[in-house]
Amino acid sequence: MQSGPEPTLPEEESSEAELTDIEVETEVIEGEAVTSEEAAVEAEPAEPAEPDYKDQWIRSVAELDNVRKRARRDAALSEQRGVARLARELLPALDNLDRAIAAAEAHPESSNPDLIDGIKLVQGELLGAFTRAGIVRDAALGEPFNPHQHEAVAQQPAEGTAAGTVIEVYEHGYLLGDEVLRAAKVVVAA
Repeated sequence: MQSGPEPTLPEEESSEAELTDIEVETEVIEGEAVTSEEAAVEAEPAEPAEPDYKDQWIRSVAELDNVRKRARRDAALSEQRGVARLARELLPALDNLDRAIAAAEAHPESSNPDLIDGIKLVQGELLGAFTRAGIVRDAALGEPFNPHQHEAVAQQPAEGTAAGTVIEVYEHGYLLGDEVLRAAKVVVAA
């Protein structure tokens, strides 16, 4: 038996070199070169991060503010719808007051002046309440015909008046802001 250094086999050296090559071998994932060690790190589930309580608080405050704004807007819309509904119910009574005054003024000899003054007072109070609620009477006489606010019941030729101008109002129209509660019934110049 001889003693001495053991000869190394070339196979063992090549297998170690192959292992080193395998560890450094890269894969291409979505256009980026990633080593297999990095791929193993990416595959491991990430540790759950601590919740960001400040961010959650800010978002909650913002959501609460949005809810308050939406509630105010909804309440204002509901109030406006209620006012519009009540006004639509009261408009025929206001029209009847107008007719009563017109009939009494057409026949002054057969009417009581105190009664006419009382009717005018009630009419004025009702119009004042409408004005305080934001409801205005449409001043259509002499204005150009607007199909969104006026309802033409007739057309008549009128000298000295441009065609399409309102020359007579049969029934007044009323507006609540931009909303037409009732279109004015008018006669338009032809």
